[in-house]
Amino acid sequence: MLYSSSYEHVEKLAHEIEAGAREAGAPADVKRVPELSISEGRQGSQLQARPDDFAEYDAIVVGTGTRFGRMSSQMASFLDQAGGLWAKGALQGKVGRAFQHGGQETTRFTIITNSLHFGMTVVGLKYGFAGQMKVDEITGGAPYGATTIAALDAQRQPSENELAGARYQVRAIAETAAKPHG
Repeated sequence: MLYSSSYEHVEKLAHEIEAGAREAGAPADVKRVPELSISEGRQGSQLQARPDDFAEYDAIVVGTGTRFGRMSSQMASFLDQAGGLWAKGALQGKVGRAFQHGGQETTRFTIITNSLHFGMTVVGLKYGFAGQMKVDEITGGAPYGATTIAALDAQRQPSENELAGARYQVRAIAETAAKPHG
């Protein structure tokens, strides 16, 4: 799991996705992209992501907060640094997936666009997860990927339904990554 998270919402989803991957029998690492400035957030003891690390993974799950309808600048900068992997075709055929906080589908499309340029197979949140269609509670999620919705004050945390969507989607990713490619 590769993520950027200013208010811990995406970080919580990343760890839920990691747990779901492990439940599906797939090894998983959670790595945070570097902040662009010290004042932007906390680095803590999270594993720091490096673009070259991702050539060794079968699936790459990318999560970020929404910034004005697009991915965060931290994530965009990190993916731009992976241009060397693109040039070598190092991510061709790997499974990719997007998740984020906020209901902005354009954010997921910016992540999906990068994944497609890298030659990855994109796995969305299948409609087998009916929780994405709930109307009795505020909930994130759409066929493009699992999400959570945060209020303007960032106080709302991911709901159990949103976390269940993340676990559901990562099982689909693990199954897809485990299939022989050819």
